[in-house]
Amino acid sequence: MKKTFTNILTGILVLGAAVACNDNLNIDQHGSLNYDTYYKTDDEAETATAYTMLTLRNLESSIFLTKNMLSDDFWAGGAQRNDAAGMERLNEYTFDSEHSNIKDLFSGYYSVIYYCNVAIAHVNPDTPVKKRVVEESRVLRAWAHFELASLWGNPPIVDHELEASEYAQPNSTDEQLWSFLETELTEAIGSGALAQKSHVNDKDTWQPTKQFAQAILGKVYLWQGKKAQAAKVLDEVIGSGLYALYDGEYEDLQRYDNAFNCEELFTIRRVDDPAAVWVNINTYRIGIHWKTDAMNLSSDFASMGWGQCNPQKSLYDAFVQAEGEDGYRLSQSLKTYPQMVALGNTIKDGMTLYGNEGFFMWKWRRLAGEAPGAGMGYADTNSPRYMRYAEVLLLAAEANLGVDQGKADQYYNEVRIRAKASTKSGVTLADIQLEKRCELCGEGTRFQDMLRWGIAADCLKNQGAQIPTLDSNGNVSYQQYNKDSSKYGFKEGKHNLLPYPALETSQNTNIKQNPQW
Repeated sequence: MKKTFTNILTGILVLGAAVACNDNLNIDQHGSLNYDTYYKTDDEAETATAYTMLTLRNLESSIFLTKNMLSDDFWAGGAQRNDAAGMERLNEYTFDSEHSNIKDLFSGYYSVIYYCNVAIAHVNPDTPVKKRVVEESRVLRAWAHFELASLWGNPPIVDHELEASEYAQPNSTDEQLWSFLETELTEAIGSGALAQKSHVNDKDTWQPTKQFAQAILGKVYLWQGKKAQAAKVLDEVIGSGLYALYDGEYEDLQRYDNAFNCEELFTIRRVDDPAAVWVNINTYRIGIHWKTDAMNLSSDFASMGWGQCNPQKSLYDAFVQAEGEDGYRLSQSLKTYPQMVALGNTIKDGMTLYGNEGFFMWKWRRLAGEAPGAGMGYADTNSPRYMRYAEVLLLAAEANLGVDQGKADQYYNEVRIRAKASTKSGVTLADIQLEKRCELCGEGTRFQDMLRWGIAADCLKNQGAQIPTLDSNGNVSYQQYNKDSSKYGFKEGKHNLLPYPALETSQNTNIKQNPQW
């Protein structure tokens, strides 16, 4: 019988409960694992991956909020100015090296790396399961290093459990970092140990698969400008036939009860268990739901939301440019305020929505039944998705520009056809940039894409100049909070890289801070 992340996590929790029930006076210490006796069986080895996945799952809100706030797709929102002050500072580029999101994201990636290093060091790959666990850990370790590299530039490479004398690791170099990533991923892919789906609709594979590793390697190649190599490995993912674009209604693509569909390359399951609400709590998803106390909502929708992370008009305009005002994907991703009113959702008389330009995310709307067992609407069991097949197609289309135009057109048009938008031949990078912004809006790719394409400074230079407010009549007004233009907006040469957290640089003098921080 195939194991699932849920089964393994349950085993971890049961083990902890069993230990807690023993008489502490009559048992040995259970506060830490003894690597001489643990990870000896296949079941024990699989808990190593589960710990890593649990750490990554708990990092979801930091990844989502930080990356989306740094993009040009969303406003911070909230109840009023300073209600979501940390998100505002990210969104308006007024943050510094002490920002908590920056610190949490940086340390979170290294926590993932730590658990990967534990598995690699202590799981002896003497069975197929144990070998798979080790190679999965190499993939996730590479993924976390890639995220760090694309956001911070030259972070330290941590490829083993560190001794106390090794804690102050220096920055890596470009050559060291990219060589490490290519080697890690290439060897894991070639090991033959990574899991693969059995067929396109297989929902049982929760581990990082061979195709996920190939997709990350494709990103690594694209980031370096190695388009031919990227095209080859991404073509292999597509050619596997194990993934396809979801063919149901687009608005249901990422619903909480639609996890592990045919399009998802890497998803981490949240357990839908009313008896464990506080284990599954995911408050940021309540945060990004509409501002429910200021609205009259249809009974179809969850009654608790804080009105954060609202679409910018520029995102709506991108959709209109890509597929027209009546575009199918547009209508199932965003709603205008008149469309919301037509659906029975209105702003209460005399109330306003801060950080709202008259657009509402439909893609991540929270339905009334999606808060099971909580009573107050807090629980959210929607599983975090870290990559889906549409992104692979658009990465492959970009990689094939100048390599195989026919494939670039084919992959681009597959995404367009599912969106019920017009197709074209001779697609350009600009076409792919626009398509990717629309298709993957809110999925944490936009900011890193803008950095890689070199368009961040132009797109984000005025971020924070003025903030919108929407009133109950549907009128939008703008307020200027940041008076000094030198202190807001993306600054070329500074914001191309995030700052290393002040706590890190104060404790590790071997890390060189990024420019202008």
